Amino acid sequence: MPPRVTFQPCGWQQNEDTPLSSEYDFALVNIGRLEAVSGLSRVQLLRPGSLLKFIPEEIMIHGRDFRLLRVGFEAGGLEPQAFQVTMAIVQARAQSNPAQPYSGITLSKAGQASGSRKPPVPLMETAEDWETERKKQAARGWRVSTVNERFDVATSLPRYFWVPNRILDSEVRRAFGHFHQGRGPRLSWHHPGGSDLLRCGGFYTASDPNKEDIRAVESMLQAGHSDVVLVDTMDELPSLADVQLAHLRLRALCLPDSSVAEDKWLSALEGTRWLDYIRACLRKASDISVLVTSRVRSVILQERGDRDLNGLLSSLVQLLSAPEARTLFGFQSLVQREWVAAGHPFLTRLGGTGASEEAPVFLLFLDCVWQLLQQFPADFEFSEFFLLALHDSVRVPDTLTFLRNTPWERGKQSGQLNSYTQVYTPGYSQPPAGNSFNLQLSVWDWDLRYSNAQILQFQNPGYDPEHCPDSWLPRPQPSFMIPGPPSSVWLFSRGALTPLNQLCPWRDSPSLLAVSSRWLPRPAISSESLADQEWGLPSHWGACPLPPGLLLPGYLGPQIRFWRRCYLRGRPEVQMGLSAPTISGLQDELSHLQELLRKWTPRISPEVHSKKRDPHTILNPTEIVGILKDQFHPFWITRC
Repeated sequence: MPPRVTFQPCGWQQNEDTPLSSEYDFALVNIGRLEAVSGLSRVQLLRPGSLLKFIPEEIMIHGRDFRLLRVGFEAGGLEPQAFQVTMAIVQARAQSNPAQPYSGITLSKAGQASGSRKPPVPLMETAEDWETERKKQAARGWRVSTVNERFDVATSLPRYFWVPNRILDSEVRRAFGHFHQGRGPRLSWHHPGGSDLLRCGGFYTASDPNKEDIRAVESMLQAGHSDVVLVDTMDELPSLADVQLAHLRLRALCLPDSSVAEDKWLSALEGTRWLDYIRACLRKASDISVLVTSRVRSVILQERGDRDLNGLLSSLVQLLSAPEARTLFGFQSLVQREWVAAGHPFLTRLGGTGASEEAPVFLLFLDCVWQLLQQFPADFEFSEFFLLALHDSVRVPDTLTFLRNTPWERGKQSGQLNSYTQVYTPGYSQPPAGNSFNLQLSVWDWDLRYSNAQILQFQNPGYDPEHCPDSWLPRPQPSFMIPGPPSSVWLFSRGALTPLNQLCPWRDSPSLLAVSSRWLPRPAISSESLADQEWGLPSHWGACPLPPGLLLPGYLGPQIRFWRRCYLRGRPEVQMGLSAPTISGLQDELSHLQELLRKWTPRISPEVHSKKRDPHTILNPTEIVGILKDQFHPFWITRC
């Protein structure tokens, strides 16, 4: 298990019901910056291998997850050990290897027998899990393939996945060999109205498939539908390098000691491009949702590697189109299936291997989900606090969920581990007893890290399950599941549909073997979304009204907001005033705002002051916002 540092404040006791829970815990890989402080002005940045030049009164640990932990050493108490503790952290960071193989931990909760704990969410590691989910989606034209059961087709794919009923496993094996990294077309989600959403890697155009292989590839892409839309996932969306650079700029901007002037802060936020990338993802996901829900067809998401943007778009499309995915259980199942089981390289993308391919695509996805939660609060069963817990869990080295790049790597981790967390306590040098673990964990075992009261905050009190009608499902067409080639094939790229003469780049054109999978000229980028263009569909398909159950988010200007509760956690003063999760919390914030209003009464504008209100009278919301805008930093009170 990767090393970590845990502090025990005075009076703090470990909760036996949540043995992994601690607000004062940091994995070394999660420490972005370590600072020692003495007095009001003496600050030393401590890099791995640095030598501390003074005895600190306080150390500040800045997490890569935007958390800030400030640890003060009391005079006459821990101060003699302050130097020793700080240098121990510095040396541990110098000795830790980001590329070391993570093991996760196993744990036995008190009173439970080994192996008796059922995963709270299907981990999609067995054929039974996939068959159960297939039946739940009523995907009758699909079956569970076992062709990759030994990971001999692709180590980045799950052991099992869904393929059309009429395709044999021998054909699947041959067809997948003509796609990048062996990631051929598979069902991602079956729409209740009949459409199928597939995902696959880019065509391996250097291969030379025979007629039977091409026929199998086309049959898998067609999936029995008469209309097929191939979506170029990478168009209009940021590259991995773009995502990484934007996230680094965002982290630098949100540090407490950011050098950006207050009046330039919002401009600097726009300059990170983070919000632009969220906007692009939501727009593209909205367009794909329109394609999936408007008519019965096969919609294929194609990305060269099929492990990053395909997962992001597939997940967003299901959130926009399927009410089940917006429940707490459904969302966790969605992440497990479309990200974990599908082989998203979490360890590499989150910087756990030391490779140059770091890019927090999954964190970008969580921000997109947060945007949906703000725009459609009654449609989601889970809350912002659940998203925060999931956001922080990617940096917690306790489970294998985010500590591996592929299902094959997770499958190699077997056996039972004995591990414990070393906690520095003055006067004690022995590890705590009773911490032998014998149960493999997943990130969804929330009750081992969060109390029941905290887990209750995962529920959205404004969720209305009756808010999602069932009458919006598209009507199945007679042409569904017909044999033979599709009657219409389209490429969706840059906001427009372009007709294709063929699905595969190899058929009837040997010269195409030398080009990439993007083998057609690009139409001009449309200024309107697909829905704004009256669904952007050919006239012979007829008019199709917007389904009332489909969520189409706004993505223009201020409709995309800044996730303050996540990114500004290192600035506690900014957090005050955000909506609290409980009634008592709201009362505390209301009292705080009233106190601020009393404090600033002499500086209230003449228009408000002339009303001669009683100082204990609560002003209306418009007056409160106006006063706070005049007196405080703009991003304190603006939900950007």
